[in-house]
Amino acid sequence: MARIIDIKADRQAALEAASAALADGFAIAMPTETVYGLAADATNPAAITRIYETKGRPRFNPLICHMADLAMAEHHAEFDPLSRALAEAFWPGPLTLVLPLKAESPIHSLATAGLDSVGVRVPKGFAGALIGAFGRPLAAPSANTSGAISATSAAHVEADLGAKIPLILDAGPSTVGVESTIVKVEGDRVRLLRPGGLAAREIEHVAGRPLLRAKKASAAIEAPGMLASHYAPGASVRLNASAVEPGEALIAFGGAAVAGARDARIVLDLSPRGDLAEAAANLFDYMKRADASGVSSIAFSPIPDDGLGEAINDRLQRAAAPRATDKADRSDRGSTR
Repeated sequence: MARIIDIKADRQAALEAASAALADGFAIAMPTETVYGLAADATNPAAITRIYETKGRPRFNPLICHMADLAMAEHHAEFDPLSRALAEAFWPGPLTLVLPLKAESPIHSLATAGLDSVGVRVPKGFAGALIGAFGRPLAAPSANTSGAISATSAAHVEADLGAKIPLILDAGPSTVGVESTIVKVEGDRVRLLRPGGLAAREIEHVAGRPLLRAKKASAAIEAPGMLASHYAPGASVRLNASAVEPGEALIAFGGAAVAGARDARIVLDLSPRGDLAEAAANLFDYMKRADASGVSSIAFSPIPDDGLGEAINDRLQRAAAPRATDKADRSDRGSTR
């Protein structure tokens, strides 16, 4: 089982143990402000392979490479003026930029799934300090089994991957609670590849133009989190429910009354006061709690689509999507990566 180190109790021990494990080519669980990541040296193909094997993740699905700061990112990726302006405005923070990979970058092609671009982010807090101490970028998808609910606490990671990795760094619950927003600048256009913990309107304010949305049905996979079925619990997911069936789990929002709630197995409210930031922070934890209640179906009441609601609804739509039944199905979906 994984060793768990409380960062608040012994930050130096956490830095030393994590740096040693990363140098030895292991994948470890690293807290970020968005979700917990399964981190490994982005320049080491054996370490990156451990990420894919630990998660059971398709190798056509690229990994975000986390940097200590903008200066480190500039060693690995080409920044156009607008991308640099976004980085300066929102890093460290929950924004990932998809950028051309520099030819001289040692980031391995396994991390980029063979693309000539790379998703780059500078995380807040301990993760940034760890990357700076380690001295190399860390590839770090969410620390959970591929396709399942993302981890927002060390306990989530331990329950899912604790038997497969050597170290979990515990910084308490993730403050944002959903993955980073991913954008790509193309000339004078900015495309939103994945909504996330930074609201689109904030990016639009800095960019000075609206974000273009990808067509979900036809978009090639250019960044993580674009698979149609993702973030899924064991139970089926039903969206925009106005009533709940007996024995279902109900996850509500804003204190809304839902018919049949008294007969639900479990009732949770993402934010009784209707705060979308609070709802995002609670989303994955509440999905896990509802799933653990043993229900076969989880009903969600409607959630506004503005601000962080766009990211929440994106995760719920992918959780509710039809799921691949075998590896061949996944390979077929991946052919358009």
